[in-house]
Amino acid sequence: MGHFVGSLQNRVTLQENYDQFIMIADMQALTDNFKTPEKVSHNILEVALDYLAVGLDPKKNTIFIQSQIPEIAELALYLLNLTTLAQLQQNPTIKDEIRQRGFNKELPMGFLAYPVSQAADITAFDANLVPVGEDQLPVIELTRDIVRKFNQLYGNTLVLPEAKLSTTPRLPGVDGKEKMSKSLANTINLSDDSETVRKKVMKMYTDPTRVRATDPGHLEGNVVFMYLDVFDSNKKELNDLKKKYQKGGVGDVEVKNRLTNILNDLLEPMRERRAKYAKDKKKVMKILETGTKKARRVAQETLTRVQKAIGNRYF
Repeated sequence: MGHFVGSLQNRVTLQENYDQFIMIADMQALTDNFKTPEKVSHNILEVALDYLAVGLDPKKNTIFIQSQIPEIAELALYLLNLTTLAQLQQNPTIKDEIRQRGFNKELPMGFLAYPVSQAADITAFDANLVPVGEDQLPVIELTRDIVRKFNQLYGNTLVLPEAKLSTTPRLPGVDGKEKMSKSLANTINLSDDSETVRKKVMKMYTDPTRVRATDPGHLEGNVVFMYLDVFDSNKKELNDLKKKYQKGGVGDVEVKNRLTNILNDLLEPMRERRAKYAKDKKKVMKILETGTKKARRVAQETLTRVQKAIGNRYF
């Protein structure tokens, strides 16, 4: 759900007017799953089904697999030369994720440098607009810094991207402690069935000072109301519910039931589309193969341009 409101929801809208390249970042996923690569390869199909389930049309978008385009990796190597260790260490997104994973002295260089890989993902396809959540803005800023430096050194070669920021605030995980992330096991997944959603919502953090439903409740830090602010379209009813909650006129279970129903109503069409595509997994893989071939042609053109600019296109 965090990825949906932070990026995918924007992409569904943008597909009507933009030529979109949508990547399954399996190489990036290996930066903290290198000991369990089978987990990454298994998730290729699952991520593709997520993309199709939210309404991304393979006829309007180029959906591709990162690892099958070696030109991205070569481009990332060139861009690494334009990035300092201090830039990566000071990146707030990286700092947060290093802390969450407890890397410390065992920090893999691939993980530290993945924002440069993301810069290659963006620039390989001449992306001028990148739909992101607020937490990914530092990655876009780093990409812009790299592009400016490259173009200053080698001539106007790479496109300077801009962020298409989601208007939705960052969703916390169901535990209320961190952002929603599969690696932290605190997510509501687009593939969750209705009962799984209900169980996860019922475990959500609300107000620890509240013992009885008649006790006045607090909205600040209350994860359930954070989600309702994002997903509840009936703002009048929601405002009335907040007032009742603050006065002690409604219990946590009633509030959670409301959120459960809203989330399941949103997810049900996605479940139907997902089930339809999941019946023909060969077709899904064909979509990825077709998209990857197109994406590689574009990345090859960009890389050729980069090599010519640097002066190492020898043959």
